Amino acid sequence: MKKLSDEELISELTKRFEENRKSFQELKDLNDELRLVNKKLEESESLKSHFISNITNEIVNPFTSIIGLSRTILEVDKENWKKVISMVALIHSEAFSLDFQLRNIFVAAKIEAGEINPEFVKADIHNLMDGVVANFKHEAQKKRCEIKLIFDIEGYSSVGPYDFKTDPEKFKLIISNLLSNAVNFSFEDSEVVITVSRSEDILRVSVKDFGSGISEKNQQIIFDRFKRVDSGINSMNRGHGLGLSINKSLLDVLNGSIEVVSSLGNGATFTISVPEATEAGEGYASDADEFFFGDEQQVF
Repeated sequence: MKKLSDEELISELTKRFEENRKSFQELKDLNDELRLVNKKLEESESLKSHFISNITNEIVNPFTSIIGLSRTILEVDKENWKKVISMVALIHSEAFSLDFQLRNIFVAAKIEAGEINPEFVKADIHNLMDGVVANFKHEAQKKRCEIKLIFDIEGYSSVGPYDFKTDPEKFKLIISNLLSNAVNFSFEDSEVVITVSRSEDILRVSVKDFGSGISEKNQQIIFDRFKRVDSGINSMNRGHGLGLSINKSLLDVLNGSIEVVSSLGNGATFTISVPEATEAGEGYASDADEFFFGDEQQVF
């Protein structure tokens, strides 16, 4: 065996020490990565459990109410038929809520599967907005909340269509989610103000409510479906916590954006900006007054 000099021995020891240090660091990095993956898996399982629990409530509760009310109607005597009117109103409210939640659920599934694509056509924004507002009229009336729709566009005429090339189904769901939240979180005897404006090829829609508002902390996370907001805004994303996160994803598909201005006790204003599509199909969308299980085929 060759006898090493002091310099050679120190050099060999240094070399081996450096190799061991690198191996140790690699093991440490691998361990940190495994720990992070495990944490994400735990969070995913927790979110999945929470998601399924809320989804179940959002579907089962309306169905239970609808079935119960329908059975009661069938048992009403003719002389008490006036009671049917109020029960029919409740059935409509539950069915509307169920339909609305199912829209978000199925769109969320398509987003997760990467199957969400834009379908641009020429759309009548005037009729589309009127239809969405009409859909939420009954919900607003229950809180004695007035919905005001304002078109602040130069040359706009309320007697004719206002065409804009976009994906009408995605656009309608975005507005519906914003209006749903605005009505839900408005104080009673207040109002929701929707303002539609346009700057060159950008269409902007602002939805302002006069409710409890959103804290600055929560404004940072309300669009993230993987985070839960704290008390005071827990139901901001109604039920299953999908509404605002879906809006963010759909606006990404439309190359749009969303902003929120709010403070606690002073309501909230959500503003979306959507650029007009440069190309569009041959279709034309003129009406928004339809349900998910209606006759028309919806494409997401």
